[in-house]
Amino acid sequence: MGDNLSEDEFLFDKPASEPATKALERWKVIIVDDEPDIHGVTKLAVKGCVFDGKGLEFLSAYSGAEARKIIADNPDAALMLLDVVMETDQAGLEVVQYTRNELNNQTIRIVLRTGQPGEAPERDIITKYDINDYKEKTELTVQKLFTTLYSSLRSHRDIVALEKSKVGLENVIVASKNLFLPNSMAELTAAILEQLTSVLYLDSSAAYIQTESAKGSHKNHRLTVMAGTGSYANAAGQNIVDILDADAIADINRALELQTNQYRGGNFTGYFKSPKGIENLFFMRGFYEISALDRGFLEIFAKNIAIAIENMELFQEIEETQQEIVYLLGDAVENRCKEPSNHVKQVAEISKLIALDIGMSSREAEILKLAAPLHDVGKIGIPDVILNKPGKHTEEEFEIMKMHSLLGFEMLKSSTKEVLAAAAIIALNHHEKWNGDGYPHGKKGEEIHLYGRIVAVADVFDTLRSELCYKDSWDLNNIIEFLRQERGAHFEPRIVDSLIANLDEVTAIDLSFENKG
Repeated sequence: MGDNLSEDEFLFDKPASEPATKALERWKVIIVDDEPDIHGVTKLAVKGCVFDGKGLEFLSAYSGAEARKIIADNPDAALMLLDVVMETDQAGLEVVQYTRNELNNQTIRIVLRTGQPGEAPERDIITKYDINDYKEKTELTVQKLFTTLYSSLRSHRDIVALEKSKVGLENVIVASKNLFLPNSMAELTAAILEQLTSVLYLDSSAAYIQTESAKGSHKNHRLTVMAGTGSYANAAGQNIVDILDADAIADINRALELQTNQYRGGNFTGYFKSPKGIENLFFMRGFYEISALDRGFLEIFAKNIAIAIENMELFQEIEETQQEIVYLLGDAVENRCKEPSNHVKQVAEISKLIALDIGMSSREAEILKLAAPLHDVGKIGIPDVILNKPGKHTEEEFEIMKMHSLLGFEMLKSSTKEVLAAAAIIALNHHEKWNGDGYPHGKKGEEIHLYGRIVAVADVFDTLRSELCYKDSWDLNNIIEFLRQERGAHFEPRIVDSLIANLDEVTAIDLSFENKG
């Protein structure tokens, strides 16, 4: 079994002094040896050891079986000092195989320590097993143990950081792809914060904060978390007083007062103001020390994320302008048709609700919402006498009325803009029927574009709820009964089912616009 070493021999090169632990975090070190003295001597030899601002937490196992349980229960362990010969001659090697192959734990550093090198020749072990170092117990003086400990912890830290960085980079790429969707800036910022904290070996908790205050004053500002990682991952929308300690809040207030970045007590607070006057802050904790290189990196990060947010604000302003123009054009058609106020907006919101419910991506559902207000834009080309006739149309008049689908399509089809191209599709398809009896082309089933099938249901639902020049408003129960009768005839069944299943939310949309009006 394992050799007995005298404590005096093992402590021969013990340093005169050791740094004090500055944080509560600990690197987990698993000691696996069937000799109790080895556990005690090892702990004594590295007592007070601090690496990267963290102390050590020891976990002891006295057999291979115990070691397997401990490593399974502690996948975040950084280092295992592992004896080879314990209850069997191969017990330690079996632990290595279990850790790497069965648990697939590639981050823990494994250092084999043996008192019987003849039972486990170094050359054979190094080539056959995924270990990181091999030591004979007789050569492990305190100084060499410190060297082994530090190099192993450094290696573990870097591997974990690389893994986190890989995940963070993947999140950045995904968020960047959807950059201009609602909430995408928050998602992108959170992904970048995750990437940054891993690269700088920081605590994973970081927050992006915005503040709005009285002009020229910071006395009554509200500081709100817009995105976060780690312990702040679910803090979006919260006031910082509910999640941050007094020291962190003091750092943020100081950054606001001085309008500059702050470094204090292991924390970094980045500050910048957007062109709209919104003050933005990034708060990160966990710096053991901030080197000049780290400071430069953080400064570049803060400047570039500021530029990204400025560009995002500009893009959002363009998007809002585009949407407002679409709504104004839709409203113009409404007014000419003497249709109910807010009809196009309500159709847009109901269409998006249905689209998301049936599984459309958030991006596509947003495009549908932006395009839906132009579903009847072709009515601009229909004569007033027909468009606003209070009674039933003659057959000839109805044929003219039906032309608005083609007119709308012709107006919009040449646009290369995503929203207007979608609007062209909707204009052409929203009067087609699931059974093929619609117009202008008599399309049937899935020949009708999904955009058109969704807007058809939303449009009819909202129109029936409204009082028009040629009809009274319908009772909600009668509308639902009509939709059920037309399910599979006029309308695609699953879209009718979706609207009915979400009726409370659909009627809430109508109510919200009534309240605004």
